[in-house]
Amino acid sequence: MKEFELKYGCNPNQKPAKIFMHDGSELPIEILNGRPGFINFLDAFNSWQLVKELKQALGLPAVTSFKHVSPTSAAVGVPLSDKLKKACFVDDIEGLDESPLACAYARARGTDRMCSFGDWVALSDVCDVTTAKMIAREVSDGIIAPGYEPEALEILKTKRKGSYNIVKIDPNYVPAETEHKQVYGITFEQGRNNFKIDAALLNNAVTENKELPESAKRDLIIALITLKYTQSNSVCYAVDGQAIGVGAGQQSRIHCTRLAGTKADTWFLRQHEKVLNLPFRSDLGRADRDNVIDGYINKNEEDVCADGVWERYFTEKPAPFTAEEMRAYLDTIDGVALGSDAFFPFFDNIERAKKSGVKYIAEPGGSIRDDAVIDCCNKYNMAMVFTGMRLFHH
Repeated sequence: MKEFELKYGCNPNQKPAKIFMHDGSELPIEILNGRPGFINFLDAFNSWQLVKELKQALGLPAVTSFKHVSPTSAAVGVPLSDKLKKACFVDDIEGLDESPLACAYARARGTDRMCSFGDWVALSDVCDVTTAKMIAREVSDGIIAPGYEPEALEILKTKRKGSYNIVKIDPNYVPAETEHKQVYGITFEQGRNNFKIDAALLNNAVTENKELPESAKRDLIIALITLKYTQSNSVCYAVDGQAIGVGAGQQSRIHCTRLAGTKADTWFLRQHEKVLNLPFRSDLGRADRDNVIDGYINKNEEDVCADGVWERYFTEKPAPFTAEEMRAYLDTIDGVALGSDAFFPFFDNIERAKKSGVKYIAEPGGSIRDDAVIDCCNKYNMAMVFTGMRLFHH
């Protein structure tokens, strides 16, 4: 297949639309089911690069959940604790522990379930049956992977009344070294961002604390590779083999750090006993449950514990989750990794990161206020490395 005609571009009024290889060669994909759209393919090709690089860097199966050309999370195949399985709504999945790919999916999809609603999924490895069964019950637009087990493919084909978008990509495909992009009829050209992110990038420790355990190196690599494919400005919190908070596309660095930190906090608080034991009605759907949990934690538009409201969601009125309880719980968190796609211009980012348990940081360095940022890290005994490499993505 040399080209594929799309229904429309980013919006229904943007026609005609298609994907094709500029040199006239065959596309490196097969569309096994459905009819992916313009934004679907933007998500597919960005997300595939992310999981491919994670697998190469860490040697573990990797999964990411994408929405609007940025990852909601990314994770590698690390087993989940019983508590985390419950928080990610996968404690009923048989054979989960036997499939590292399924563990990676459970983590990636379970991190920010609200943002992952209607996502695009990328798998670094051939999709197995366990992973397919989990994907089948979530609201999702499509998937890209290097292959699918026959039974897994049939399971996925049942989604969305048979219209689920399933794309197979050639894992050996290597893109051209030069990229082109048009804006307002003007062509931009640049070399591909082939910068390799691995443990060697983490050697320049600039703080008094220079200790980076292997788990921290893994999590910093996950954060940095995630940022490489996140719309800038961007900041990523990671722990236990997964990105737990991604702040994308913010004009201010501190807004990235706050946004990603709030998402990380929500991920931690989902594992609090009060949240794990919420008395949900049996007829409440998964997406509604996600919205209610977010409202319970973040006190959003609707007070889900209010009289006349809680009855829609719970079998009995839950006790409120107080700000004091949340803060006390979050204060027990430590060992979180934080990556930034560009330098931190002010130490307020470090102060905010501390509130979410950050212990390890990787950022390019190069700010005129680097000393103030380093001093703030030293105040909290954080270990920070300067990578010397900016990771902007637009």
